[in-house]
Amino acid sequence: MSIRERGVHLVYRAATGSRGLRLLLTPVVAVSYLLFATAFACLALLADSVFSLPGIPPEPLNVYLSLPLTGTGLFLAGWCLVIFLGAKGTPVPFNPPPRLLTQGPYAYMRNPMLSGVFLILFGAGIFLQSVFLIFVFTPLFIALNVIEIKMIEEPELALRLGKGYLAYKKRTPMFFPELIRKRKGKP
Repeated sequence: MSIRERGVHLVYRAATGSRGLRLLLTPVVAVSYLLFATAFACLALLADSVFSLPGIPPEPLNVYLSLPLTGTGLFLAGWCLVIFLGAKGTPVPFNPPPRLLTQGPYAYMRNPMLSGVFLILFGAGIFLQSVFLIFVFTPLFIALNVIEIKMIEEPELALRLGKGYLAYKKRTPMFFPELIRKRKGKP
């Protein structure tokens, strides 16, 4: 069994296992993820300092540009959290809701909570005037999340939720909602 398959089965066993294990893993994984995101921001600020890069965009434009991004990201992540808790689950893959969520922002994108986190990181980069956070560390953070989703989360969701998830995955974009749905056979 490959490392990838082991990871998928580990998440599957935890997600379908005892409630006690899920409750134990949830805060550990959530805090670890927040520390991981925070470390990316801190490393970006350190890199800006080491390379003595000028802050962009200039003040006060940085504040005006960051507020809508950060606010939208916080709203989206908060909305998703409310949906998860209402469905008796959490956003942590080890403690998911027992059913597929397709309401709220999940009707338009499969990973709106992560979209919110990405917006928060871009907003923080703009607010902090960090070239590295805007152009290097946030895109790297996004790439690592996409790899994890493709290699572990999506196969585990397909294993646990079956055809319903596969149909949802096929019709719903990963991070960015389609503003205009294309009709079959028409551009």
